[in-house]
Amino acid sequence: MRVGILGGGSWGTTVASLVLKNARAILWARDPDTVREINDEHTNRRYLPDVALPAKLVATSDLGEAVSEVDVLVIGIPSQSFRDILHQVRDLIGPEVPIISLTKGLELKTRMRMTQIISEVLPGHPCGVLTGPNLAREIMAGFAAASVLAMEDQSAVKALQALFHSARFRVYTNHDVIGCELGGVLKNIIAIATGIGDGFGAGDNTRAALMTRGLAEITRLGTAMGGEPQTFAGLTGMGDLVATCTSVQSRNRTVGYELGLGKDINQIIAAMYMVAEGVRSAPAVVELADEYAVEMPIATEVCAVVQGNRTARDALRGMLRASIGAESEPN
Repeated sequence: MRVGILGGGSWGTTVASLVLKNARAILWARDPDTVREINDEHTNRRYLPDVALPAKLVATSDLGEAVSEVDVLVIGIPSQSFRDILHQVRDLIGPEVPIISLTKGLELKTRMRMTQIISEVLPGHPCGVLTGPNLAREIMAGFAAASVLAMEDQSAVKALQALFHSARFRVYTNHDVIGCELGGVLKNIIAIATGIGDGFGAGDNTRAALMTRGLAEITRLGTAMGGEPQTFAGLTGMGDLVATCTSVQSRNRTVGYELGLGKDINQIIAAMYMVAEGVRSAPAVVELADEYAVEMPIATEVCAVVQGNRTARDALRGMLRASIGAESEPN
């Protein structure tokens, strides 16, 4: 089997390295210098410092070379560029080739999930998402991890499960694409919130409260949009939330932490090599909450901060302010 992976960032490079254990893989990156480094030095220092890549990993900046004649296409492109890359590959990819998204974001203009965009731009291609508590550097260092491959086509998901699975990277399957995909999107917002608390030195109790109430928000919106409740208690919900809210490797938590230290959001983003999807997705998430009449007080506060309409200190106070009521209630 030949697999094309689009996206030379930390996660795209990591997934390409995982796939190589089970199939042939070719990695596409926009930057010719990144391609040269991967092919000649077997490193990708900008995104995975101090990590040695498999010597047989091949990279290219030629999209046609990466996409033509592949049996599976995996896409790890930031959410706001996702549609554009699909249009570019539409005439290059073979018919009915499965397409798997690695991207944990929403398209801002349409508020669509990545699998929805795939179905719209490339109808007839089975599509799914690989998602879970997966920190790229830990996986490349050989630490054990688990992920979920979610597809509606259960025959396809079983066939593709073995493509990503290995001794230290356990891959489970799920039919709930909506729930799995939304879990990966929404936890980024909560990670910014917990990062803000950490930046202010708010403590473990505050972090636990934000994560727990954040999971309630994720579940409310996710189920309103068609996800299954049990999905949000699993790897793509609670599991991904724990990893993203607590790890210093988390881009979204880092954004929140820097906000908690008093830094400006534009300065924080300008200093980052990689995209923090929670910053981009926050406005779309709040709009979806309004559309589905779901109360998301934490997400609303985070959105106000990343858009520059509220200070991090005031947002943290707003997140922790609650009326007296039952735990099952939104506030």
